[in-house]
Amino acid sequence: MTCLRSSFLFFALLVLLTEPSLAQLSAQPARLKSSPTLSVTDAGTWRSVQKGVEFRSVTLERSEPYQLILLKIVRFDTRSIVPRVIRSFQYQLKGSDVKSLAQRSGAVAAINANYFDEQGKPLGFLKTQAGEVIPTISNSSLYTGIFGVKDQLPFIAHRDNFSPQQADEGLQAGPLLLLKGVALSVTRGAGRQSRRSLIGLDRDQRLIIAVTDSFLGGLTWTELQEFFASAQWRVDAMDLLNLDGGGSAQLYVRGAQFEEHVAGAADIPVAIGFFQKSN
Repeated sequence: MTCLRSSFLFFALLVLLTEPSLAQLSAQPARLKSSPTLSVTDAGTWRSVQKGVEFRSVTLERSEPYQLILLKIVRFDTRSIVPRVIRSFQYQLKGSDVKSLAQRSGAVAAINANYFDEQGKPLGFLKTQAGEVIPTISNSSLYTGIFGVKDQLPFIAHRDNFSPQQADEGLQAGPLLLLKGVALSVTRGAGRQSRRSLIGLDRDQRLIIAVTDSFLGGLTWTELQEFFASAQWRVDAMDLLNLDGGGSAQLYVRGAQFEEHVAGAADIPVAIGFFQKSN
């Protein structure tokens, strides 16, 4: 028995010494295979914000041209947190920012949602708790994904395999970057660098939202596919959907002793809010 215990302890110690922690990854810049000039210089660590909510900040650097990019990620345990589609119209507003919408609705976090036109009208399929707002699923080459909620549980689907009856509420955005762990082909603007906002689900069905926070440049959809799917940086996303980026990209999350706000440059008509489940 002593011999077996010693062998187990030796094996456990060997795993700890050989398996890199997030802290170790933070100290070892690693280039992305899809972009040799882009490196993860600080992988960050998950920080508990409140029950069912964690936050992490990742630092990336691009050498040509030089860019410093922060990727702010929030992770939700869906046993404690439920997502909902929020419209600024609910609060007699044409548009608003995610912090204001979170505070008005009581959400612990919020992120900007789907695309909208110059008049502030949402584009693509949109369904709220009050009913369908836009019942038609767009065939645009950009709007290939659906984020939906059914019985308080989130899901992400390809628009070609979705019907409005499958969701209690939801919205259409895109492109859909990952589906069931597979990187999907993106033909429209795949290599364009920009501010991004995203929503996804990981291997443990935890919900993930993320926004790039940078003054200049940003990330491409190809780079995001690699980062979120790779086990190297321990995000392990299975499904990943791009939301409206650019000046609309914004995120807010709060806790008892924590607040993070990535402000956008434009008010938005629709957000996704995240709420504590009632007992």
